[in-house]
Amino acid sequence: MRAVSFKRPLLVVGCCGLLFYLGSVLMTGGYVRRGDADKQPDASRTVRSISDLEESISSLSKVLKAFEQKQDAMQKLLQEDRDNQRKIAEVLQKTIHAVPEQKEQPEKPIELEKKEIGKLFPKSPIFKEWGDNLSEDEQREAQALFEKYGYNVFLSDRLPLDRALPETRDPRCLKKSYPKDLPTVGVVLIYLNEALSVLKRALRSIVNRTSKNLLKEIIMVDDNSSNENLKGDLDVYVKSLEDENPSLRITRVRHNEQKGLAYARASGWRAATADVVAILDAHIEVHEMWAEPLLTQIKADRTTVVSPVFDRVNFDDLKVVNYLPSAHAFDWALWCMYEGFSPEYYKLNDSSLPGKSPSVMGILVANREYLGEIGVLDEGMTVYGGENVELGIRVWTCGGSIEVVPCSKIAHIERSHKPYMLDLSPAMKRNALRVAEVWMDDYKHNINLAWNLPFENHGFDIGDVSERKKLRERLNCKPFKWYLDNVYPKLDPWDNLVAYGGMKNLDADMCLDQGPVPGHTPIAYHCYYYGPQITYYRTNGELYIGGIKSHKYNDNRCITDQGQKNPEPGLFYCKEAMQKRMGIYWEFSQGKEIKNKETKRCLEIENRVLLIRECTGQRWEIQNIIKNF
Repeated sequence: MRAVSFKRPLLVVGCCGLLFYLGSVLMTGGYVRRGDADKQPDASRTVRSISDLEESISSLSKVLKAFEQKQDAMQKLLQEDRDNQRKIAEVLQKTIHAVPEQKEQPEKPIELEKKEIGKLFPKSPIFKEWGDNLSEDEQREAQALFEKYGYNVFLSDRLPLDRALPETRDPRCLKKSYPKDLPTVGVVLIYLNEALSVLKRALRSIVNRTSKNLLKEIIMVDDNSSNENLKGDLDVYVKSLEDENPSLRITRVRHNEQKGLAYARASGWRAATADVVAILDAHIEVHEMWAEPLLTQIKADRTTVVSPVFDRVNFDDLKVVNYLPSAHAFDWALWCMYEGFSPEYYKLNDSSLPGKSPSVMGILVANREYLGEIGVLDEGMTVYGGENVELGIRVWTCGGSIEVVPCSKIAHIERSHKPYMLDLSPAMKRNALRVAEVWMDDYKHNINLAWNLPFENHGFDIGDVSERKKLRERLNCKPFKWYLDNVYPKLDPWDNLVAYGGMKNLDADMCLDQGPVPGHTPIAYHCYYYGPQITYYRTNGELYIGGIKSHKYNDNRCITDQGQKNPEPGLFYCKEAMQKRMGIYWEFSQGKEIKNKETKRCLEIENRVLLIRECTGQRWEIQNIIKNF
């Protein structure tokens, strides 16, 4: 329609131009030019020109009328087309109102596309709740990166380096004020083949969310990474941070061989110059005002080693999950765990206050000079594990204290697996035995118990511990029993255990086994001497199978005599069994029968079935004897 209406004025202008031209011809043909003034005009030519002009004008008029008729017809057609379109739209609108569910029709092709793609790795932890919209190529890339790093690098590479973190602190923290003359802090980041985007995000969060007057330096300790992008690409990024922050000192420490976590952290401490050193993992993001609460505690007491509260960053979707303040604890295998603070802490009814903790999880903040005075970390530890518990015991027994500070929050990625060592058990056993030898006195064999290792000839070379023993003597540290009684009374000392390991029936050549789990019926099974067959015998006659709990607040599973009418032994939590009046106490001597003290019936095996019956003198033998009984 716009084209038609635009052509009409053009035609009118064109016609006017044509008339002007014809008029000019007429003027030229009907009058004498100035150069021919002496000649008479030709009358016949003049009459002919006028006649021609009239004919031309008549023809032009016919053409214009014909064009106007065609244009009117076109206008009519366009109007009819508009009317038809409007009617169609009205019909469609009525149909949509009559069948509202058809609004969902456009979504069906998308749903079909999802079903067609599917998940290539349905059993992979990373795709359990994430990755529905990825193509097959993207899924393969994400899975390969997950296997390499233990968290979602595919997603990390697509997130902003300065992404905002949710506010998870106690509201009372936001109202606190801190001294202006706080000590300076140097942040130590330890990494081994960390994902570049994760490491960049850690650096960016530290720079952006730490007061410039407090952050003196960042020390980056590379424990012999092999990833190429942690060289050139990381160098470029670090240089850009230095250019943005001229007053910030960034120091790089690179190991020529992998030294392990404890040694790497000590390397960072040696390179630091700030008043306080904060030793962090590299897969973290700090929250706003993370440093001030920690530095305030250290300013008040230089012998206090502090730790922030860690919010969990999911390894799959990288979302931040709020974690409540808790003490950092451990079991006798020296695996880390969270635990409640003391009852006295909760009586204060203020979860923004610092709480005492028996240990640290590994991320720690301390006065740099004080940490050196007490021996930093045990650099004889290998790979991973145990160094944090060793530090906790050393700090407490040698005159210091450890606190968790709730108003300081750090978001920490919880890996699905440790890519540098899929099985951490060998390193953990060795390091735990080293801690026990130096610090645990008469309780050191509890480490052997926890790992089911013999007391002598356990098969691990724990290295030279003579310097660590000299350090303990020089610092005049308290005995480990003081630590159990005053710092960590929740830990069961296991001081009445007399034997442990596989319990073998010498006559049937089979072992006690906890049987199906969940379940309440122990069984006889061929001896293989692993977890389900490990038994523990205490001086009070309790006999556990399948494991023993490290803490007093947890109950163990006792083998029970359920009563004269039941020929099968039971396996119940000891407190539950006592409430049901089952017999949980047994008489046992190495190479002799196992007899219930109350019912006088014995554990025996007949036709490969474990029974409780009248004693026939079947003999049992347990793997390891702790003390005579």
